[in-house]
This record gives sequence, C-alpha cells and structure tokens, in this order.
Amino acid sequence: METNFDRSIMPDSFVPEPDDDRIVCRCEEITKGEIRKAVHDGMYTITEIRRYLRAGMGLCQGQTCGKLVKNIVARELKISPSQLEPATSRAPMRPIEMKIFASEKKEGKSDV
Repeated sequence: METNFDRSIMPDSFVPEPDDDRIVCRCEEITKGEIRKAVHDGMYTITEIRRYLRAGMGLCQGQTCGKLVKNIVARELKISPSQLEPATSRAPMRPIEMKIFASEKKEGKSDV
C-alpha cells in the first residue's frame, strides 16, 4: 500500500480557498483546487492523483510540481508528507520513426 492513510476516514468537506486557481503543474495546467478536489473525491495517493488529473505526467515528469502536489495532498489528508510515497518517475518518451531504427548500423558490422 502506498500510504498509511486510513481510507475509512473521510477528509473534511471541500471548502474552496482563494488560491485554488493557482497552477501547480505547469506541464498539464493542473490547479491547486483541482488537486484538493481530487483528494476529497477519494484520490488519496500520489499515483491516484497522477492517473486522475495527469499532474506530474507532463514533459518534466513531476520534477517541477512533485513536491507541491505531495504537500497539497498531505495537507488535505492532515498527514505528514513523508507518509505519502512518491509516484514512479519515468523518463520522457517521444515517438520515433521506424526508419531511424532501420538505418542504424549494427555494432561490429560495416556496410558492404
């Protein structure tokens, strides 16, 4: 399990805050309010937040917003951020054309 948070204890009801329109994840344009609302909708782990909102799944892969998202989730759940495990980071991927693979030379072989 990713967090020690007891899922049977619901967070307090969602109350909008003045800075909820502040963008936290710049790559995916996710706001603080969207993250807070997701927690109140039942997303209690960083992985769930990522899958639900795509926060941390943009070009930077959460390098910019990861700590902010973690702190927001922890504050809404009233737990320490250390109780939340980070989501798995992956290297950014870009599509590559098959002709690039086809034109690669194999090691130890020369063009004849």
